Amino acid sequence: MLHLRFHLRTSPQVPGVLRGAIDPVRTLRSAGESVASDPDVVIVGTGPNGLAAGVTMARAGLRVTLYEQATSIGGGLRGASLFDRDITHDICAAVHPMAVASPFLRAFDLAARGVEALAPDISYAHPLDGGRAALAHRSLEETCAGLGPDGPRWRRLMEPLLEHSAGVVEMMLSSQRALPGDLGVASAFARRTLAHGTRLASHGFRTEEARALLTGVAAHVVGPMPSMASGAVALLLGHLAHGGGWPVLRGGSVRMAEVLADDIRAHGGVFHTGRRITDLRQLGRPKAVLLDLTPKGLARIAPGLPTGYRRRLARFRYGPGAAKADFLVSDPIPWADPAVGRAGTVHLGGTQAQMWRQETATARGRATDEPFVLVVDPAVADPERARPGKRPVWAYAHVPNGDRRDAVELVRARIERYAPGFSETIVAQRGISAHDYESHNPNYVGGDIGAGAMTLLQSVLRPTARLDPYTTPLRGVYLCSASTPPGPGVHGMAGHLAACSALRREFGIRRAPSLGPKGRGMK
Repeated sequence: MLHLRFHLRTSPQVPGVLRGAIDPVRTLRSAGESVASDPDVVIVGTGPNGLAAGVTMARAGLRVTLYEQATSIGGGLRGASLFDRDITHDICAAVHPMAVASPFLRAFDLAARGVEALAPDISYAHPLDGGRAALAHRSLEETCAGLGPDGPRWRRLMEPLLEHSAGVVEMMLSSQRALPGDLGVASAFARRTLAHGTRLASHGFRTEEARALLTGVAAHVVGPMPSMASGAVALLLGHLAHGGGWPVLRGGSVRMAEVLADDIRAHGGVFHTGRRITDLRQLGRPKAVLLDLTPKGLARIAPGLPTGYRRRLARFRYGPGAAKADFLVSDPIPWADPAVGRAGTVHLGGTQAQMWRQETATARGRATDEPFVLVVDPAVADPERARPGKRPVWAYAHVPNGDRRDAVELVRARIERYAPGFSETIVAQRGISAHDYESHNPNYVGGDIGAGAMTLLQSVLRPTARLDPYTTPLRGVYLCSASTPPGPGVHGMAGHLAACSALRREFGIRRAPSLGPKGRGMK
């Protein structure tokens, strides 16, 4: 019988529960697979971080095997023809400001691999009652012009961040375990976060339009507001709206998953779909295992975790849920302000005060009748996603963790408020409650699509307080999901950074492999 090689770093003894209770080779063969030899690396989960880890490991010359419990790879990048074979709906992620900024994905060079990011002229919009709307154009000039007396204030907030965008992104998409490379950028960012992540934010702008425009971005933190975490998210995503924009991918988010997987296969990687891993001992004896799982998922499949570490994992907090609604509509959304129809993303939350109240209540587990809703009409930027009389609409409502309410009705009512007549355009619809989202993807605990609450402390110390956040007490076992730094978003950085950690610790490889199609690496 083969014995698992994952030994506790903190003890020379391997717990009995891990000592050969299951023969990993026999387990795999019983599932109808033959095992010629163990790979160097096994990755469990093929969301964007699992795929990024796979690319990094395979390009380092290692034999990589990836397991996915779903029948298709991609996790949050998956797409499906829900109502019509000609129309693809994004199942989770739809808009990708982080993808065009991510150091990993920039080095990987999606564009050179045929993945086109299509950024609309208006990155996002925020309708208000009375037919009013605030618009965040890709052009900072146009945005400031549209904000009237708050235009100069918006410029003073965003322009320095745009001028030092690379430093801002590097700081925010890091392991959060080292000093920022540019302390000047960090200081400027911290001052702005303090001003817009606390109650001081109510005095940041004169007009309700400008206040709502920034607060809607802050709500992407999916947690109580205002908070330092929400302020940081507002500044990161807000300034990117005027840089690379908030694009959709031509053909849908699944295109990113496809090219990442193609690169892994081109370097010898192997995928197994429809395979749910319930115990680490099923994985044979690889030198490294990377888990694109939440702390809850790790605890579920690793029976030999030390008691103290298991308790720390149990204290990991999950955030509010997302209730997802997909619509097939006959016409573009009839927004009261037609300019909103030119935006790729629309935030429905009302005024700053209303959003603060709603999001804080949601984070505390109190359901509201008017939740914050994000709406994406992908055909605004990618007209090929629509056909005559058929157009996909994607939307989330922020709800309490585990909420069981009908997502379709929650979202439809919110859209109808700012786009009268929307209901008459609906051809087909489907909803997934926050409670049911976890069965769709186990990483979405209670519907938490961010794989963990984005509080200030947990943002820095996720998943637990360890010097290397990707390691676990089990030798060779790493976490690489959005539950690790830098947290949620389609950027691949958690997977890449976890893979780099494993390369150093398990294989003695200290330099990250080249990632680009022409051998270019990360800068």
